Amino acid sequence: MSDDIYPNLNPVSPPASEAELMLRCQQIAGKTVGQLAQQCQLTVPADLRRHKGWLGNLLERVLGADAGNQAEPDFIALGIELKTIPLNSRGEPKESTYVCTVSPRGAAETHWQNCWLRRKLSKVLWLPIEADNSIPLEERYVGQAILWQPSEQQETVLRQDWEELMEIMIAEGAVTAKLGRYLQIRPKAAHSRITNRQIGHDGEVELHHPCGFYLRTSFTQQILSGKACC
Repeated sequence: MSDDIYPNLNPVSPPASEAELMLRCQQIAGKTVGQLAQQCQLTVPADLRRHKGWLGNLLERVLGADAGNQAEPDFIALGIELKTIPLNSRGEPKESTYVCTVSPRGAAETHWQNCWLRRKLSKVLWLPIEADNSIPLEERYVGQAILWQPSEQQETVLRQDWEELMEIMIAEGAVTAKLGRYLQIRPKAAHSRITNRQIGHDGEVELHHPCGFYLRTSFTQQILSGKACC
């Protein structure tokens, strides 16, 4: 990426409490992407097709997320993950939400209670963003954030989905995106020619298409139910 889109700026300090984090969210609710970018001295790209991580990077800077590329929730001390939800013109989730990558080999060596997916979803700050293609990126509004933890029923379904998907992934090496009530596994790469090299259980090198865990829009809509963007 060019330096004018990702300048080397001093980051905002991480929030010291959930209350401080939510106050920061209240302060940006109703602002446009362009206003937040100006606040951070960032240049807004024309679109996100070649800058897929740009919007998340902007919001992390504004709110003081400190995990970076570490295998930790975005707000490390608070144990909170940040997830944006692009909304269509009807105020509904526009697409499924990526959570984390799938490791076919590692899946056989872990359990739901200590898997990375569960850690990522243990407490999530959902931030709705306008994403109608007719609205220029810099004019899109940020909505009111929702701090969410899965209910007992929601975690039960997520666990059941995860166990079913992992069982099939381990046995067959691939799953269809049609499986799973709340959770699904989908290819993460831009095209099918991209593969990851991994060492199989027999010591041989195996090639896998990179896949990720995604939350279905029906589930994220359930989380957003009763909440309106902006």
